Amino acid sequence: MNPVIMPAMPAKYNDQATVLRKLVSEKKDILPLGDKITGVRSIAILSGKGGVGKSNVAVNLALALADKGLDIALLDADLGLANIDILFGVMPKFNLGHVIRGEKELSEVVCKVGERLSIIPGGVGLRNLAELDEQGQAWMMDRLSSLEEDTDLLIIDASAGIHKNVLSFAMSSDMVMLITTPEPTAIRDSYGVLKSLYQAAKGAISIGLLVNMASDEKEAFLVAERIISASEQFLSFKVPYLGCVLWDSEIRESVKKRKPLLLNEAESASFPYFRALAQKIYESSEEGQLSKKLARRDTFLLRLLRQAENREKR
Repeated sequence: MNPVIMPAMPAKYNDQATVLRKLVSEKKDILPLGDKITGVRSIAILSGKGGVGKSNVAVNLALALADKGLDIALLDADLGLANIDILFGVMPKFNLGHVIRGEKELSEVVCKVGERLSIIPGGVGLRNLAELDEQGQAWMMDRLSSLEEDTDLLIIDASAGIHKNVLSFAMSSDMVMLITTPEPTAIRDSYGVLKSLYQAAKGAISIGLLVNMASDEKEAFLVAERIISASEQFLSFKVPYLGCVLWDSEIRESVKKRKPLLLNEAESASFPYFRALAQKIYESSEEGQLSKKLARRDTFLLRLLRQAENREKR
């Protein structure tokens, strides 16, 4: 990995498992891991390649869902090029890695960017989940459980591509939103991600397709049809079409201003598409009630920890 983008972990963090064992031994009232299950739902947003507007979709979808009265947490899980904070014009001092290492409480990491929207900088700490044993997992869930108690929907903005961390985030989520653009390379790479997810999950995964930066709805539909048809023909796997977001120069301007598009007072061409996408996500949830938490159901953080544990065993 490019050391300029992702520097090596400092030496004091190399033996994270030892630190966690010490922290766990000092806290005797941790509940068993299974008792940390809550009802929050989760959506992982993925793309086959960079430059397809994945983070902008994540940010504006989160805002559109928050406008529907849902409490949204947006986890920046792009371990190489995290930029959710930049899109909101905030500069967080800490990330989830500090929580995992026991240096900060979750409340010190979460950035409130709206009445019903919070962002959580992920950081490289997410990469080290495989080092947690069962006690360490229970300890981590104890520290992070408040995130799910206060959240109706967790949106995970993952890295582009198909490396193991992306697969883990996707397979730990209730739903995957795969984003492509009309560019041939984006279409090819999106199908590559789709195929990898299907094979890794053995078909037991929910994936929806969104076409971003299309010139019109017809072009978007034709792009989606290519990927959906290939998936049905070669994988026997049906992928729902979630819709599209058309090319909008105002999105680029919003990035320069470090202010998400949906926070602008004047509506732009893509506003209705983000709202339609939010409505479709809302309606596709269990009974159409993202805000109605279900007791004792598996949850993103617990499944993510299990993914890390399984990788460690292999």
